Amino acid sequence: MRGCKWIVVAAALTMAGGAQAAGDATAGQQKSAPCQACHSTDGNSPVGMYPKIAGQHAGYIVTQLKALRDGQRKNPLMSPMAANLSDQDIEDLAAFYASQTVKLGSVPQDVVAAGAQVYRAGNAKTGVPACMACHGPQGLGNDPAGWPALSGQHPEYVTTQLGLYASGERSTDINGIMRDIAARMSKAEIDAVSQYVSGLH
Repeated sequence: MRGCKWIVVAAALTMAGGAQAAGDATAGQQKSAPCQACHSTDGNSPVGMYPKIAGQHAGYIVTQLKALRDGQRKNPLMSPMAANLSDQDIEDLAAFYASQTVKLGSVPQDVVAAGAQVYRAGNAKTGVPACMACHGPQGLGNDPAGWPALSGQHPEYVTTQLGLYASGERSTDINGIMRDIAARMSKAEIDAVSQYVSGLH
């Protein structure tokens, strides 16, 4: 029944619609110089602790940058970087990175089955719903609902974020959905699904 609950919530949020960015990608590229040290010139960060933001939905980037700027989401590196961004800066940056193409990672063969199990079927015994119910079978997310794309994301970053949701340190998820799900996941499930999405497409 819990799996059904999340599917209903996801469907309702999809119908409600998410944030829509109206940025200028060219202007965003011009404003992206301070971002490049961590996220590279095209949003494909070479370092696992920094997220790949190439190809991420513009609406999701806008939502997260505003949360970091306005204090709803806290990060010692990103909060100061976002502090002085205007709404237009954020929309332009989001439009630029959304226009880029994420580079996929590789998935160790020994975690494919375990990762696929969590991502595609969840864990009925512990009430963990399938990740793909919200993030899609290919990890492309759901822009109208505000669900981020996960395809190609660094395993290290995904593991960290699931840990932050589980502990409640990150609380920008709608209706506490990710906090509830992550808190139900075992360390082995988090490790497996984090590596699985790196090569998901």
